[in-house]
Amino acid sequence: MSAPRLAFDALSGGYGAATVVRGISGTAAAGEVLCVLGRNGVGKTTLMKLLFGSFRSQHGTVRFAGRPIDGLGPQQRRLLGITYCPQERPVFDELSVRDNLTLMRPDRSLDAFATYFERFPILGRRLNQHSGSLSGGEKKMLSFVRGLAEDQPLILLDEPSEGVAWENILHMQACIAEKRASGAAFVIVEQNLAFAERIADRYLVIDQGRSVLEGPRAAIDRKQILAHLHV
Repeated sequence: MSAPRLAFDALSGGYGAATVVRGISGTAAAGEVLCVLGRNGVGKTTLMKLLFGSFRSQHGTVRFAGRPIDGLGPQQRRLLGITYCPQERPVFDELSVRDNLTLMRPDRSLDAFATYFERFPILGRRLNQHSGSLSGGEKKMLSFVRGLAEDQPLILLDEPSEGVAWENILHMQACIAEKRASGAAFVIVEQNLAFAERIADRYLVIDQGRSVLEGPRAAIDRKQILAHLHV
């Protein structure tokens, strides 16, 4: 049996000496979506930063396609095949929409974005607009499209649907389904349970920095999740 695309075991870490995430484990196989759920401030974003290497882990291991990557920083992890779309400051406000999309592309071509512009036409219409003038939801769509178009084998999305209209959330769902079909693995932090239920293969529910539920979607019902989403 091949190794999961991403596996993290007993992962702990946080901001400096402060421990936020405590002993969390999970996996995402090729073609699979792991949805990370939990109330605000329980450690979901910290977990994503640990997975991408923005924060150094205090304990535990992270493996990408079976390879330990604990000693690698964000740029090295990106070169290995990991894309990260953060929750906060998801785009470069001072750059145009076009430049945000093409900044990491040597040829600065928009060819890879044609199908995304069909689903999110507002981005195609605003290519020359400063990204800082977009709404919060529009910035999320821009970050989402940029991330998926990188065509990496592992994609980390931190609250991609925040502030996004339901119609466009459904377009995000379709894009994720297409990437899954091609073998991409996802770790997606979400507050929108209705969206998570549409895309998840596995759930990881966090409370107080610890995993309280983890497993296949079919084994975890909505009531169990809601018990940990409400104060």
